[in-house]
Amino acid sequence: LIAEDEEPIANLIRMNLTRAGYLCTWAPDGKSAADLMEQEKFDLALLDIMLPGMDGFAICREMHRTSMVPILFLTARSSERDILLGYDLGCDDYIIKPFSLVTLYAKCKALIRRSKDLSRTGELVCGRIHMKPSEYRVLVDSQEIELAPKEFALLRMLLENKNKTVARERLLIGVWGYDYEGSDRCVDNHIRKIRKHLGSAGKQIKTVIGNGYQIRGDDDEKEQKE
Repeated sequence: LIAEDEEPIANLIRMNLTRAGYLCTWAPDGKSAADLMEQEKFDLALLDIMLPGMDGFAICREMHRTSMVPILFLTARSSERDILLGYDLGCDDYIIKPFSLVTLYAKCKALIRRSKDLSRTGELVCGRIHMKPSEYRVLVDSQEIELAPKEFALLRMLLENKNKTVARERLLIGVWGYDYEGSDRCVDNHIRKIRKHLGSAGKQIKTVIGNGYQIRGDDDEKEQKE
């Protein structure tokens, strides 16, 4: 999905990505983009921020309530405040105009590949927590829990490394990417939200001071105490 109100730019992007083998749909304004997201299934959304009717930030908020589609902001908004807000809202990457078509293509390819790798991951179980990545579902004692996409991705990384310490930097790179420009404290903030969503099962996520986090099952915790 290409949400861009300047038709020449949208056509340039669509032409180059189509040549690379992607099927592209153009939305000239925010409402059209939001409607298309409800009607169709996309592998990636390229969002301008300054869109008529509904800006890119608002679209990002709406999308992340129901979808794990990767989001790449492609915008002239270059202030640090806008970049940090974009990442805080859950975007996967942020490109400032004017941009390189080669760089755009490389980032699109990487985001789509990373998203598809996530969907292929098998079911993950640790103690009372059960994740089904292909269905975007997390259950605690068979009760479904709602997580935002970045929270889901962080919990997945911990579950894939059950009983192992995962460094904060590794979590940051794995979920936000190598060129994330925000603070690594966002990992701590998201972990805090995950624990809250998981309720009493949130205690399974342990803080390893000065390093990162690990997730342990209830039985593993009992064995440690004994």
